Amino acid sequence: MRRKIFRGIVVLAVLGLAFVAWAVWMSGILHHGVPEQPATAGVAAPAAAVSAPGAWQEPQFASVIQRGKYLARAGDCVACHTARGGQPYAGGLATPTPFGTLYSPNITPDKQDGIGSWTEADFWRAMHDGIAPGNRLLYPVFPFTHFTRITRPDVDAIFAYLRSLPPVAKPDIHNQMPFPFNQRSTLVFWRALFFRPGEYKPDPKHSAEWNRGAYLVDGLGHCGMCHSAFNVLGATDQNAKLAGGLIPVQNWYAPALNSGSELGLGSWSTGELVQYLKTGVSLRGAAYGPMSDVVFHSLQHLSDGDLGAIATYLRSQSEKTSPSDRQRVEVSPELAAELVDQGRQIYVNHCAACHQLDGRGSGLQYPPLAGNPSIAMQPGTNAIRIVLLGGFQPGTKGNPRPYSMPPFAQLLNDHDVAAVVSYIRQAWGNKAPAVSPAVVGRFRQVPVD
Repeated sequence: MRRKIFRGIVVLAVLGLAFVAWAVWMSGILHHGVPEQPATAGVAAPAAAVSAPGAWQEPQFASVIQRGKYLARAGDCVACHTARGGQPYAGGLATPTPFGTLYSPNITPDKQDGIGSWTEADFWRAMHDGIAPGNRLLYPVFPFTHFTRITRPDVDAIFAYLRSLPPVAKPDIHNQMPFPFNQRSTLVFWRALFFRPGEYKPDPKHSAEWNRGAYLVDGLGHCGMCHSAFNVLGATDQNAKLAGGLIPVQNWYAPALNSGSELGLGSWSTGELVQYLKTGVSLRGAAYGPMSDVVFHSLQHLSDGDLGAIATYLRSQSEKTSPSDRQRVEVSPELAAELVDQGRQIYVNHCAACHQLDGRGSGLQYPPLAGNPSIAMQPGTNAIRIVLLGGFQPGTKGNPRPYSMPPFAQLLNDHDVAAVVSYIRQAWGNKAPAVSPAVVGRFRQVPVD
């Protein structure tokens, strides 16, 4: 009997070691990635020149730096790597997650606190493999699962741009994560299960424009980080790609970007979608919440060609089941009727002056509510939050004087907010379930950002 128990323990130990070895190998930590390329292949300068002060300001790098700046904007790097009121790219922005709060690192070329001592190969490995110098595994809040698709020349150009920035001496802030999530070594198992590095390969069945859109959406733009659902381990659900998802902790809902459900991008023209992405406003609706920041920091700076490519790719995506379809708010028919009846008068008192009694809005300043798919989405998260917190359009070149909706959190109680949201979700042909006052109360407690 003892011998059998001993053999069982040995077998379990061997299997455990084999699993750990498999996880370590699959995580890529033992791989050294693509060898550093010579200067003629990428944009690298000789090692001595790279370390010299102001090396990346030399005229021969000007075009590469400008391209890198454009690509960094396409990737919205500044939004995450800049703390509120801080120096651009100096890090320190807090990102709350279900696993703790993480702070973005300093990626200016400061040698002590930033990436000033990194080589092109170091930066490539971080972007492509999610591994920083010293074999330090990066948390997937940094979207290396998407950035792995970026080509080597584009990664090198982004590195050249970052190296051209003024260095900022600002130490990184330590992440606030409980055990065991604060142990980076545990990421080998996450990576083994959910990450496979690989550059984007164009699909010959589609046009060059479609492939450019796929490269920007699925790679550099990492749209799926918000617009897809996450599993319990914080990995993107590949079976519901771009099918919408609730942004963890922040509790804004990023709608589905496929052609059919929710926003119904298949019915948008390319011009309408390009206008929305470039300016943050359109006759279909306006960008609010986290999307407003994306338009401001990133999308408004992209060329019409790239925005058109994004539109082409998104409009071609087939409809998938959205997680929101499984998150319906349950309100009894009696309470729903009561809320809608009360909400009608609240709408007349507080909303109709801008959005009109018929819910059709007024031009680009006041978005329509009638037939607006973002109003009828499940769950009613965004409509509730906009009524509570207000809606702030991004200031863009195409919309330099944006109109904004004031917050009503101090004026309306939970029942009032539930009533007016329920009303606009069922008026003028909109067909969406009512929302409950209890849900509104929960949204008062979540972070604004």
